[in-house]
Amino acid sequence: MENSWEQSVTYSINTIYLLFSAYLVFVMQLGFAMICAGSVRAKNAMNIMLTNVVDAVVGSISFYLFGFAFAYGNSNPFIGTNLFALANIPNENYDYGFFLYQWAFAIAVAGITSGSIAERTQFSAYLVFSFFLTGFVYPIVAHWVWSSSGWLSPNSSDLFLGSGSIDFAGSGVVHLVGAIAGLWGSIIEGPRVGRFDAYGKPVPFRGHNAALVVLGTFLLWFGWFGFNPGSFDKILVAYPDTPDEGNWTSIGRTAVTTTLAGSTAGIVTLFGRRLLIGHWDAMDVCNGLLGGFVAITSGCSVVEPWAAILCGFVSAWVLIGLNILALKLNYDDPLEAAQLHGGCGTWGLLFTGLFAKKKFVNQTYNSGVAVERPYGLLLGGGWGLIGAQVAEILVIFVFVSTTMGPMFYALHKLKLLRIPVHDELAGLDISSHGGYAYAPQEENHPRSYGDYLRMQEDQS
Repeated sequence: MENSWEQSVTYSINTIYLLFSAYLVFVMQLGFAMICAGSVRAKNAMNIMLTNVVDAVVGSISFYLFGFAFAYGNSNPFIGTNLFALANIPNENYDYGFFLYQWAFAIAVAGITSGSIAERTQFSAYLVFSFFLTGFVYPIVAHWVWSSSGWLSPNSSDLFLGSGSIDFAGSGVVHLVGAIAGLWGSIIEGPRVGRFDAYGKPVPFRGHNAALVVLGTFLLWFGWFGFNPGSFDKILVAYPDTPDEGNWTSIGRTAVTTTLAGSTAGIVTLFGRRLLIGHWDAMDVCNGLLGGFVAITSGCSVVEPWAAILCGFVSAWVLIGLNILALKLNYDDPLEAAQLHGGCGTWGLLFTGLFAKKKFVNQTYNSGVAVERPYGLLLGGGWGLIGAQVAEILVIFVFVSTTMGPMFYALHKLKLLRIPVHDELAGLDISSHGGYAYAPQEENHPRSYGDYLRMQEDQS
């Protein structure tokens, strides 16, 4: 009887911890919304905030009906085929709290993609790609890496290259997936009108509100403490050889590595951009900070704090370099989402393959039981883990490209992707949503949707 009571208490505390982590991750949606709103021009603020709401509500239904089943149905190594619409939930493996936590991750993916195609995309296109990405593309990648039956899973009974890919909280599964989807959407749509001049030189399109960007950054930082430490799912798991340590120890360490990586990336970006452009830029620092968080998300639970500092240092230069390259290639991403989430996410996966510590790998994936398995290459752990990390990067790029690329191209051919030029110049708020997020500041701007329609009639 006493043992049963202890099990109930343990289960209750673990469930509370997981639910609290889910709430923290959901707060990240507000962070995304604030960063997106501040990073675009004022005439598109309402549109980008509404797309963040749509990502959440459409993703909720999509992930409930199909996504969770594709991700965590335990049937084969490539895709789940049961648990649709939460059938047979709760069961011995999953309950409602676990679904809620995974749902918060799923809707974050669509938010990343939305940033890449901001300020020139038809609202109906958001509805289509959000449903498809959240309900099909992301869940399949999640199944490969996070389901116990997934072919890349570090928890699989048949480990790929004897290791499986360590992507603890989703540098690849979440961030790289969203980034590759956004990359193709942005390439197919093309740059915003006026973003590059006739000679291909970039024209600055500054975000209109740095205060919203800073607020969003801090909200995301707060939410990341649910994103990374929360991915342990359970807090009351003791390690057998060290009774004073358990998941609670690893959770604390994960929070520390997350903080150190982001902070280092923010500092390096601050001084790096100062050297390149000659002034201190708040928005660049915020993006650099987030790049550090994205990079450490893969290995946050299996690396030492000193390694997290190195991770953040490199991620800052990855983001700075990719942003320079993007401008040279006339690639237009208003939120730098593909560079930030894709570039830093890729570096994060490679970093884990280089610096994962053997002891921490066993704590994270074997509850502290000493098991011989590959770990960081530079720590003497062999090539198995780094090979699995590279495999994850490659398969994500190929799979997302062959699913989201054709989908965006089909929307483009059907004229359902990009808005007309005159609507884009007027701004999506007035042309698509009937008004502005703020009162118009210029006399020649239409002050209502009726004014906008009359102006269109006069021009025609």
